[in-house]
Amino acid sequence: MHYELLLQELAARYENADFLTGDPSWFMHQVEGAENQETMAFIAASLSYGSRKQFLPKIQRILDLSCGKPYNWVRQKAFAYDIADDDRCFYRLYTNKQYRHFLLVTSKLLSEYGSLGEFVGQRAGDTLSAIKCLCAYFAQHECSVVIPKDTVSACKRLCMFMRWMVRTGSPVDLGLWTFISPSSLIIPLDTHVLQEAMSLQLISSRNATMSVALKLTDTLSRVFPGDPTKADFALFGYGVDKSAR
Repeated sequence: MHYELLLQELAARYENADFLTGDPSWFMHQVEGAENQETMAFIAASLSYGSRKQFLPKIQRILDLSCGKPYNWVRQKAFAYDIADDDRCFYRLYTNKQYRHFLLVTSKLLSEYGSLGEFVGQRAGDTLSAIKCLCAYFAQHECSVVIPKDTVSACKRLCMFMRWMVRTGSPVDLGLWTFISPSSLIIPLDTHVLQEAMSLQLISSRNATMSVALKLTDTLSRVFPGDPTKADFALFGYGVDKSAR
């Protein structure tokens, strides 16, 4: 179809180290070791909504507070000294109390299983199962503000986190979780991706749900066999190219 060559060309152009500049994925490249990278990526993904001008400084603050060692900062609950247990705003829809609770549950997960990778690896062999496991764990611990309680919504930030963890051979994605195939990854679906996909006539729905994300991913799998979320770079690039016209 007419869009296939365009998407392939855009993905090749935008999936490079320069993509990291101004992107939340940049932060996981600023720490060393798989445990730190997983934890930093999980935190970065949890805050990646709204304006980049607002959420990038918030992620930077956590990187600074943790002194570049977010795994220990979370697992040892050092964040309790940095984030107040009150109802003041932490970031947009999250209060300090809510985000602190998210970190407390993450700390519990790390203490019980050693790492996010170990937790997911023991429970899931594909992306949707991995996301369901994470949603269920946090819901079980009454933490469904930062992490969705289920996979009815598109779970955009978790899909993005999974892309970072699973895709290999990329200057952007880490490829730490080799126990999950990139072919099972799900396109991180938000309003921007919906708009670009609709303008290319890849999809007709305006709803950011998991069922729509799976349908779009299936379409993109035909363009990028075995690696559907490579299209994430293409759709990003398509939006940039359109705005530059």
